Amino acid sequence: MTDSVPAAARKPYSDAHHGRARHDDYAWLRAHNWQQVMREPETLDADIRAYLEAENAYTEAQLAPTKALQDTLFAEIKGRIKEDDSSVPSPDGPFAYYSRWEQGAEYPLYCRRPRDGGDEAIILDGPKLAEGTSYFRIGDAAHSHDHRLLAYSVDVAGSEYFTVRVKNLKTGALLTDEIPDTSGGVVWSADDTTLFYTVLDANHRPCKVMRHRLGTDVAEDVCVYEEKDAGFFVGVGQTQSGRLILIDSHDHQTSEIRFIPSDTPESAPVLIAERTDGHEYDVEEWEGQLIIRTNRDGAEDFKLVQAPLETPGLDRWTDLVPHRPGTLLLAHYALKGHLARLERHAGLPRAIIRDMASGEEHAIAFDEEAYSLGLSAGYEYDTTQIRFTYSSMTTPSEQYDYDMATRGRTLLKRQEVPSGHEPADYVTRRLMATAPDGEQVPVSLLYHKDTPLDGSAPCLLYGYGAYGITIPAGFSVARLSLVDRGFVHAIAHIRGGKDKGYQWYRQGKLKQKTNTFTDFIAAGEHLIAEGFTAKGRIVAQGGSAGGMLMGAVANMRPDLFAGIVAEVPFVDVLATMLDDTLPLTPPEWNEWGNPIADVDAYDWIAAYSPYDNVEAKDYPAIFALGGLADPRVTYWEPAKWVAKLRALKTDDNLLLLKTNMEAGHGGKSGRFEGLHEVAEVFAFCLLVTGKA
Repeated sequence: MTDSVPAAARKPYSDAHHGRARHDDYAWLRAHNWQQVMREPETLDADIRAYLEAENAYTEAQLAPTKALQDTLFAEIKGRIKEDDSSVPSPDGPFAYYSRWEQGAEYPLYCRRPRDGGDEAIILDGPKLAEGTSYFRIGDAAHSHDHRLLAYSVDVAGSEYFTVRVKNLKTGALLTDEIPDTSGGVVWSADDTTLFYTVLDANHRPCKVMRHRLGTDVAEDVCVYEEKDAGFFVGVGQTQSGRLILIDSHDHQTSEIRFIPSDTPESAPVLIAERTDGHEYDVEEWEGQLIIRTNRDGAEDFKLVQAPLETPGLDRWTDLVPHRPGTLLLAHYALKGHLARLERHAGLPRAIIRDMASGEEHAIAFDEEAYSLGLSAGYEYDTTQIRFTYSSMTTPSEQYDYDMATRGRTLLKRQEVPSGHEPADYVTRRLMATAPDGEQVPVSLLYHKDTPLDGSAPCLLYGYGAYGITIPAGFSVARLSLVDRGFVHAIAHIRGGKDKGYQWYRQGKLKQKTNTFTDFIAAGEHLIAEGFTAKGRIVAQGGSAGGMLMGAVANMRPDLFAGIVAEVPFVDVLATMLDDTLPLTPPEWNEWGNPIADVDAYDWIAAYSPYDNVEAKDYPAIFALGGLADPRVTYWEPAKWVAKLRALKTDDNLLLLKTNMEAGHGGKSGRFEGLHEVAEVFAFCLLVTGKA
């Protein structure tokens, strides 16, 4: 370990686009062989490795005084997790499938038992498969329709290249089939002889849907569909009915879907509606009809239409659930007698059940001020049961089976907190902060009932604000460790997400991206004005695209924050969007803009890109975390950002970079290993707010 401050070498580099010069002294930290490094981390250039390891050693040394605190935090968080936990069994024909963990295990066992009770069978042993690996993740585990086989996928590097294997569930033997370089998901044909999967190219882009017949050489697999546009992702799935295999091409604002009847897997894919810029749709099948969620015809918050399976073109689409501005239709599930949909209205989710025979609808209702709700249709189609999961920031997760015909709900499982949890000890609130343009930004709060609200409390303010992703106000066992130490925990539901409908997303992307940042700042200022915290007492936290938010607000309002936690932060926005070889760059242009082709996009990205706007001034304490094998936010983004901050900032506040040399975007694998990183981040939060 060392207390000496690392200093990355400065190697001048410049390029020009649209007559604008860009200078980058730390461009050398981007490995020339980055594709190889994702698969083989040991091939990383020695100079780059030396810098990353020096930063890791410095971080370890700086946080060493908090080691006892980290151990305490880890023990607390782990103590709130039921170690021998199991998921609620999900029925499918003669069996019920579930996963469970043994005491102390990092990875789950996948199991099944007879539907009406009987002996358990372990069908996939996660701990055994993980033996000898430094990273391990199961991507999918899909049983065949006849319950004889299990197809599963595994990533052992953190690079999200998954290898698919097939297991005979009667004998336990692996079939000879082995499919490398997939995105992880697999779909069975109706006769269980064929697998569909998506293959990743050398630039880590899902570009082809392949068909594999069991027992044949993978080299003979047939390309069912190839996506020619590097800006589109492609994936494969299936309808709830199981009758259709779906091939979905999409970017962040446009969809194109094809289907193959599952009982004729060698059929050519049938196009439903060709791509039109800005038209998003997804598909379910119900009794020979397609039920389609679409934003066509100005339905910005989406509507449901139906179309005949035989002739699914746009001219046959008829409204089933009309567009209701301000009510965002999130997802729908078609079962034999009912249609379930998940919506968000006034910033909160709700579930709506429709009787397909009568057209009558009803809602599944909840009372709390802020909460999280999820729907799951399970494996079966001919059923009146649907499952929902409910939690709030004070209420541990509860899973219910809901009978859509009788409207009865059955509690299946309430999340256990072994070390104890009393919801009445905590308060959850929903506030509205006023953004500079007058928009009202929702903020969800959690704090202990004894926390003084006189401005003295530190605050962890979390934000994301991208891709239309909404951060739910759900339960977290981890955050209680901060809240119990006097923190107010806040989630800013800023623009860029869809918390208040699709327009909330639209107003936080492309040239309006800065609304995301000013919304977050407004949330912090409102918390100060209302006495929940004080200026310089806030720790801001965000990851990935939320890490971009962290870099932006650090540049814009460093005085507001005691600290910044930026996890796998997308901070080198301009350089990344100018590099069309990177995995996510072409698909991301609709989110951020294409600075290669569009001078205006270049200028608006350059104006906020956190790395490009680092200045010689005081910054709050910063803790940046990256992953060497990360294909989403490449390791060099946080590395370059920290290197530039070290060279320019004028304060003595902590600046830490930790690169996980054996993991990717999600950090360490394993149920408990990842908690060490959480404990480390929380120790940083407590340290920089004087609570350590």
